[in-house]
Amino acid sequence: MPISFEGKVAIVTGAGNGLGRSHALALAARGAKVLVNDLGGARDGSGASSQASEDVVGLITENGGEAISHSANVANFDEVQDMVNQAMKKWGRIDILINNAGILRDKSFAKMSLDDFKLVMDVHVMGSVNCTKAVWDIMREQNYGRIVMTTSSSGLYGNFGQANYGAAKMAVLGLMNTLVLEGAKNNIRVNALAPTAGTRMTEDLMPAEIVQAFAPEAVTAGLLTLCDDDAPNRFILCAGAGGYSSASIIETEGCFLEGQNQNPETVREQWPELTNQTGQVALASGAKQGEKFVLKAMAFMKSQQNSHA
Repeated sequence: MPISFEGKVAIVTGAGNGLGRSHALALAARGAKVLVNDLGGARDGSGASSQASEDVVGLITENGGEAISHSANVANFDEVQDMVNQAMKKWGRIDILINNAGILRDKSFAKMSLDDFKLVMDVHVMGSVNCTKAVWDIMREQNYGRIVMTTSSSGLYGNFGQANYGAAKMAVLGLMNTLVLEGAKNNIRVNALAPTAGTRMTEDLMPAEIVQAFAPEAVTAGLLTLCDDDAPNRFILCAGAGGYSSASIIETEGCFLEGQNQNPETVREQWPELTNQTGQVALASGAKQGEKFVLKAMAFMKSQQNSHA
């Protein structure tokens, strides 16, 4: 079955260039009405222009689609709210939100200013929060929503010179994990895309021939699977240069230490059991970790009672 977005309304942030542009064009080509958001700033977040987003709208309308542009700074909630209001006024619903907008302020942590750290966090984290908050009640009321966070291997695994970017990209996964739980009863599914693509954000960081191999369209092919009717939930999809994989946060079964053995020396002694990967799983919620440890304690107490019976 071809994936279709007929009758759906999508907001794509940072859609004037690169991945966002590719996402917006692909969603529109498959029937979605698209609000193309872009502040129009430079890669470091400076400046502003609506030209890029208007050009994408032009391409969509030339191909028979429906689109409007909005230059909201995602880090400013009032501007985001106006963007969402414009989409509602035009189309009456919002089905899909692609949180793609981002900036880079790369430096080693020793040389990075706190202002540069905060700005990256504001755009990536609060930008995703602001946009999601502005559409959340709409999606709850219509009992349908598909939200995609944009994470990164820099957040999942670290990358030299990107302490701010890595922190932000891991933070949106924490946001995703809780929204999955809170949105489930209203058919709101939240996933994350970890892209590797040759875009304006990375063009100076990779050789030209590699940039060409990492075309944004390859990432967008994965993105489309995260926001249709049959989208998964709480999925981290990694995509780039034709490669696709999933990432997950898993936890080992671990061990249990009774009260008198709860000291750092015994914990260190139990390291082999604590890190044993047999039976490790991705937990459904933070509460599941507590539940696991309580069950271990109860099992120990029961074994003690049986041994004294």
